[in-house]
Amino acid sequence: MASALYTLCCFALLRIIAEMLAKRIIPCLDVKDGRVVKGVSFVNLRDAGDPVENARFYDEQGADELIFLDITASHEKRKIILDVVERTATDVFMPLTVGGGIKSIDDIRALLNSGCDKVSINTTAVKDPFFISRAAEKFGSQCIVVAVDAKRVADNMANATGEDWFSDASLRDVMLELPVDGLTWAISTHGGRQMKLINAVAWAKKMEELGAGEIMLTSMDKDGTKDGYDIELTRTISETVSIPVIASGGAGTLEHLYDGLVAGKADAALAASIFHFREYTVREAKEFLKERGVPVRL
Repeated sequence: MASALYTLCCFALLRIIAEMLAKRIIPCLDVKDGRVVKGVSFVNLRDAGDPVENARFYDEQGADELIFLDITASHEKRKIILDVVERTATDVFMPLTVGGGIKSIDDIRALLNSGCDKVSINTTAVKDPFFISRAAEKFGSQCIVVAVDAKRVADNMANATGEDWFSDASLRDVMLELPVDGLTWAISTHGGRQMKLINAVAWAKKMEELGAGEIMLTSMDKDGTKDGYDIELTRTISETVSIPVIASGGAGTLEHLYDGLVAGKADAALAASIFHFREYTVREAKEFLKERGVPVRL
């Protein structure tokens, strides 16, 4: 009896370890006024369906998580995405992350109370890095994802801007010195149109130190190109932080997902168009990865 119990415990432990090591596939949906929309750089948007129906579809396919990006988030329209989250949480059981327009602890509380599992924070983190600490202390690091939009910088950043908090001694180590010597990555905002004097690699590490539980890393150079993730960027940040990294920006084929997870060392691969326009299913992506030795949940 004791031997059988020991064997069962070993199998249970191995299963838990396998689950922890499994790579995640995460579809992403842009939501505007309660509807899924598709476009290029938020231009020429067209209706692409009900977010709850899309979420149900991905849940049935075996997606590990789903991310909603509320691209028209504002105080006045917040109730719309809250309703979407509530209806989605009722119908599907995979973890749900929501990003867009999160400016306060109350915003996070409202989203979590509506049924999402994590929130993704970008602009507010850039404006007030210590907001991440307050949010993690209030809700736990496991709820707080910091979105890092990174853009390659070859030699100078003449159009870059700084923030008042650069004078804070504890944040000096994330600043970029001008002129930039060699290849590095800076933080971009406003869809890549504005650059900040922040080293993206140091920034990701600082966000971890301040309490972020995960990094959603988007290469603004690759975003929308379908040419593949920025592997060098993804690998650099994955090796720098100890928290999970989601690779985003550029997925166009199943090989790109493989490269992001293996060569890029990411813990999860995010994709939008290839899944939404049915070029590939989540199931096909996972089977492709499993055949190549990548641990996934099937």
